[in-house]
Amino acid sequence: MSDRRLQVFHAVARLLSFTKAAEVLHMTQPAVTFQIRQLEDQFDTRLFDRTHNRVSLTEAGQIVFEYSERIFDLYGEMENAIREMTDDISGSLTIGASTTISEYMLPALLGDFKTKNLDVKLRLRVSNTEGIVSMVENNVIDLGIVEGPVTNKNLLVEVCRTDELVVIAPSGHELTKLAKVNVNELLKYPFICREEGSGTREVTMDYLYAQGADKHTVNNCLELGSPEAVKGAVEASMGVSIVSSVSISKEIKLGSLVAIPLDPPLTRDFSFVRQRQKFKVPAMEELLEFARGYCQKVKKNEE
Repeated sequence: MSDRRLQVFHAVARLLSFTKAAEVLHMTQPAVTFQIRQLEDQFDTRLFDRTHNRVSLTEAGQIVFEYSERIFDLYGEMENAIREMTDDISGSLTIGASTTISEYMLPALLGDFKTKNLDVKLRLRVSNTEGIVSMVENNVIDLGIVEGPVTNKNLLVEVCRTDELVVIAPSGHELTKLAKVNVNELLKYPFICREEGSGTREVTMDYLYAQGADKHTVNNCLELGSPEAVKGAVEASMGVSIVSSVSISKEIKLGSLVAIPLDPPLTRDFSFVRQRQKFKVPAMEELLEFARGYCQKVKKNEE
């Protein structure tokens, strides 16, 4: 039985969705379906029930899922045990990052790390926070760096740095006359937000609801799939938004956008997310130590 079939099965079983599993594994949905059918042929039984557009595990599927989790845990322990024994800071690491982090934080961090660790091959996967957490859960990536809360208690979550979110508006907008902006003032204007699954969206929505924002008004925001798209729409005077302060330094310098602090302030954590593995991988530990130092340096510069 091929590892790939079991990996595909494990992703579908965790997410209970062929479509989401295909996105996480960077496969087409027909390819995922083909792998599952081959595994079902291998066992000569159905592993999933597909009724009324819902996917659920059969009794046999639940057994395979439980064993597959144990198998992948053992694979991870075996690989890590060998790497720990050889103390080899080489090989390859696959890192996943949510969109804001991959565009505005990782280039400098990974560039500096690579110049000092030439023998480590780095691969990068980019998705929203929900997608990155799913990749970590399914062992598709070694390390995730996300911008939203992580609720899976089976994962190790380590805060890297604190990020402030601010209101952005085009130059000359009414809000730019204010020293701070509260939710009532903000939602007088068309609001632009990130897509479902985005860490920025989740933190923003929680904040708006906590401040008493009308859910109907908030849910009717214009949804866009990246920080660049959001900034472009605000620059084009299509509305206002809330974004990470790390994502707008260029636009602030050019004068195309103005940042206004929220009242009360809104912050969130950038965090490392990884599996709870028994053994340490030297290359991973080296990267984490380097990243911790990078975050501390950024924090000091901001102070």
